[in-house]
Formats: sequence, structure tokens, C-alpha cells
Amino acid sequence: MTARECLRRYFGYDAFRGGQEPLVLDILGGKDVLGVMPTGAGKSICFQVPALMMGGMTLVVSPLISLMKDQVRALTELGIDAAYINSSLDGRQIRETMEKAKDGGYKLIYVAPERLFSRDFAAFAESAPISLLAVDEAHCISQWGHDFRPSYAKIPQFIAGLRKRPVVAAFTATATAAVRDDIAAMLGLAGPTVLTTGFDRRNLHFEVRRPKNKIAALMGFLEEKKGLSGVVYCSTRNAAEHVWGQLNRSGYCAARYHAGLSDDLRRSSQEGFLNDRPRLMVATNAFGMGIDKPDVSFVVHYNMPGNLENYYQEAGRAGRDGEPANCILLYNDKDVQTNMWLIQNSRNGERPDAEPLGPEAARTCRERDRRRLREMTEYCATTDCLRGYILKYFGEKPPGYCGNCGNCKSDVVNISIIDAVKRLFRG
Repeated sequence: MTARECLRRYFGYDAFRGGQEPLVLDILGGKDVLGVMPTGAGKSICFQVPALMMGGMTLVVSPLISLMKDQVRALTELGIDAAYINSSLDGRQIRETMEKAKDGGYKLIYVAPERLFSRDFAAFAESAPISLLAVDEAHCISQWGHDFRPSYAKIPQFIAGLRKRPVVAAFTATATAAVRDDIAAMLGLAGPTVLTTGFDRRNLHFEVRRPKNKIAALMGFLEEKKGLSGVVYCSTRNAAEHVWGQLNRSGYCAARYHAGLSDDLRRSSQEGFLNDRPRLMVATNAFGMGIDKPDVSFVVHYNMPGNLENYYQEAGRAGRDGEPANCILLYNDKDVQTNMWLIQNSRNGERPDAEPLGPEAARTCRERDRRRLREMTEYCATTDCLRGYILKYFGEKPPGYCGNCGNCKSDVVNISIIDAVKRLFRG
């Protein structure tokens, strides 16, 4: 069976998307790879197809429980034997999963990075026929990445402890050149194929708005988008609760999702949104990683995110079907102050299964996050092409004029924001 035949048989696609096939073929040829592909480009196919064609088992390291559950559910619905091992399972369930895996019962096992060094799992990995190790959200291994996880930095130690080194494939949606280099070095990738498919999503319209009344501006925008599916991102749980309450009291039907809600409520909110009941989601950055909903027509950031990586990853959840979609950021100076507070007081933001950092790592990350916050704020202040600003940030040659962003269609000079940036970051 060829890779294309496997793709058609299990996933129903006649052809690979841009960048997928070279990575799949190199993995099948025994070569390490690093794929940097924007949200919606189909990163998971790049390791799932080889997993089905290679002997043995593929181990997928994934940072979030919800992400693992979603991907395993999708695979099992396609008739593919897959499972996950994380803290949502009890000891008996974990042992049963590992026993079945030893007997060849699964082609893919998703595992949290913290689980790799547990006594039971380490013993299992010593004898398990692991042919491919796929590291999803690989930017988490880099302190220069936007979501550093100390447990990711231990993955090379896990690989070194295996009887036979598997092929290692790393994937992420957003990574600058420095982060890409760090991923390859930290994971010890051996002469890897490094493929970046490009960050430009031409169907997305980017715009920064500066309303005096954000909730009124949001409702006005939603009136224009009635009947369409969209996400409203907020920077904190309190902000998400406030916006969700205001919208529902005003007659909008919206779900909500943040780390302060119970697992059951988060799960029901997510499943409802995926099935268009309702079509509107109000959430913090705890929501969205691994969510495969192609018809999201807009993403509104009610508050400015702390960095461009997060912003582009979250905004990129719009328009995955290739149709025109809006990415609107509602800005005011308080957003900078909120993010400064979050940097000082909450390293891991809203991720429900994030882990604490040590003092030295926390200091390094705070310094990095302040620099990235400034870059994010300058995005909101620039009068140049917004698409060009994003592409330049990720190391691509930007257009002088894209014709599909708020700045390219406006002559407004944002003097007030430029002054605010200088004032807030002075010294």
C-alpha cells in the first residue's frame, strides 16, 4: 500500500495537502523530520499515515488531555486502533492500555510528556515496539517558544533510554527560525528534513479595532455575522465569564470554555460548539488546540493576546475550509496592563493541565514574554500591512500591500497607540 492509498483508505482524501507528502515519505524512509505548518494545514496526517504503514507502534507526545482525547476519538471513528495514556485514566485503565499495546492492539498511543518517566510507562517503553516518536506542539520544548513546558525538555532523555531509537518527527504550527533551530537541537534530530509550508493564510482578513466600548463593538460585529460560526477569545477567565454573560443576556446563544470550569462542562461546551449547538464560543486560550472545525468564519480577540505566536495560532482557527474569514482584534491600553500582570503572576496562563516552572526558568520566560508583548503591542500600533507584519515576524518576505487587512484598507495613523507603546515599555 502506498502513502496515497493509505490516505484514501483511512482518511478519505485523494491527495495530500501542501507539505504533507514529503514529510510522510521521509518518515517512511527512516528520516527524522521537523514540520512547521500553520493551523489547519493537517500536521496530524503527517505522522498518522506513517504510523499505519510502519511496523510496530507510534508514540505521540501531546501536551493537553483534551487534545489527546479529540484525536483518539477521531481515529477510532475511522476504524484506527488508537489510545491515550494520561491522568484522566486510573491505574487499572493505564495498565490495560499498556498490556493491549504490548500485544499489538494499537497503532498509535498518545501520551502526556510527564507520563514518559513514570515507573510503569518506562518499563512498558523498554519492551514496546516503538517505530515512530511523534512530538506534537514541539515548540513546547523551547524556552524561546510561546508555551514552554519543562517536561518536553526531558524527551531526549526518554529517547536515549529506548533499546532502539525510533524515527523522531516533530510538528508545530508557529515557530520562528530561532525556535525551529532550538527544537531540532533539543530533540537531537538526526539530519532532519525541516519543512516550513509558509505562514500566509490569504483567506484571512486581519484587522485591529480600537472601540471605546468593546462589548458594543463586539455585538455590532456579531450582528453582521448572524448564523455563522465563530470564537471570541478573552485574556482571563473573568473576562470570558463577563463577555459570555453579556452576550447571553442580550439574546446571543454562546457557549463558554476556560480552565475554571469543570471537565464535564468544558467537554459539553466543546462538543456543542463542534456540532453548531451553539455556533458561538467565548473562551480563554485554554480552548482550541487540536479542535478540527473547518467552518469557523471569524475569530474575535476581545483582549490582545500576550504574543504574536498565540495570536496567529488562535486567529488561524478561522477559515480552515479555505473560505474568507475575519480575524478581528479589539484593542485598548488596558490589554497591555493585563498582559503585564499575567506575565508577572501567571507563567502558564489558562492551560488547564499546564505545570509550574522553576525559579530560573520562570525568570527567563518572563523576560522573553515582556519582549514578545512589546512586539504584539506594536502589531496593534502599526500602520503598515498587518499580514506583512505577521509574515516578517515568522521570517517570511512580507508584501508591501496585501489588500486584505484593515490597514491596507485604511489611512488612519494610530498615534495614540504608538505613544502608549512607548510609555508602557519605556526603559
